[in-house]
Amino acid sequence: MRPSRRNALLALGSAIATPGVLRSAAAQAPLPETSGQAPGFYRFKVGDLLVTTVHDGFFARPLEGFVRNAPLVQVQEAASTAFLPTDRQVIPFTITFVQRGDTLAVFDTGNGVTPTGATNGRMIANMAAAGIDPARVTHVIFSHFHGDHVNGLLNASGGRAFPSAQVLVPAPEWAWWTEASNGTRSPEGQRGNFANVARRFAPYQGSVTPFAMGAEVIPGITAIAAPGHTPGHTIFRIADGAAQMMFVADVTNRPEIMMAHPDWQIVFDFDGDAAAATRRRVLDMVATDRIRITGYHFPFPANGYVARAGNGFRFVPANWSSVV
Repeated sequence: MRPSRRNALLALGSAIATPGVLRSAAAQAPLPETSGQAPGFYRFKVGDLLVTTVHDGFFARPLEGFVRNAPLVQVQEAASTAFLPTDRQVIPFTITFVQRGDTLAVFDTGNGVTPTGATNGRMIANMAAAGIDPARVTHVIFSHFHGDHVNGLLNASGGRAFPSAQVLVPAPEWAWWTEASNGTRSPEGQRGNFANVARRFAPYQGSVTPFAMGAEVIPGITAIAAPGHTPGHTIFRIADGAAQMMFVADVTNRPEIMMAHPDWQIVFDFDGDAAAATRRRVLDMVATDRIRITGYHFPFPANGYVARAGNGFRFVPANWSSVV
């Protein structure tokens, strides 16, 4: 052994024998202080389609009142079982992009511009980290028109955040929220959607196209009716040959709670009975067919599978890989 190596090993042995030496060395090179995480994006392939999930942050609200048809104590037990807070519901937002060649589609648009210090509104920054230019997005495809899904249509100047995109909307959803007379037939907490929809879509006049349920909205992407959460809530099958996945939008909120208790109805559901029936139908389908899914309110990177568990289901995250 060369003397220099022997001396280095002896020095290391001395440091191990004297822990204070290592602590002193570590104290001289502290980790950088930061309150942020690494950029929030993740990629995987479905056949030749490139799928990217982009994180838009999160929002927290009291757990009390979140579920309308179950006692708070039961909801707290479900949250505790899932290692989630029992005093609040932390709701993530994740947007799914699908690319084939020059076609780049995004499902929903996130929360958009938010106040400084807000925990949501991170989509554009994370798109930049992922190398996704909003000007390259060719299609914005909507599942429904709740604010956390449509607010990102506008940039900080109130113009088009996606200047080159065609905007594709579910025909039943468009018909409901663009007809003011439907206001009195909507839950009171959702009546603000009428004015918000008018504002968010205004810069896209001439670029909005409604589609029917069951339609192939663009090649490889098919709309599937999933009503209840809103009148025209829609999910999408994304396929390339035999390879497929589904974007299930808001069929469930936090899957740790809503998959385990698919009959529970949440405060954001337009028609709770219809939403619960849709939830069971969709979860049964993707569990039976073992279809990979992405979800809007799933923990990031928001993709995986559904398995049956007792009278309900459970979310099984997809294997994380550093290789796309």
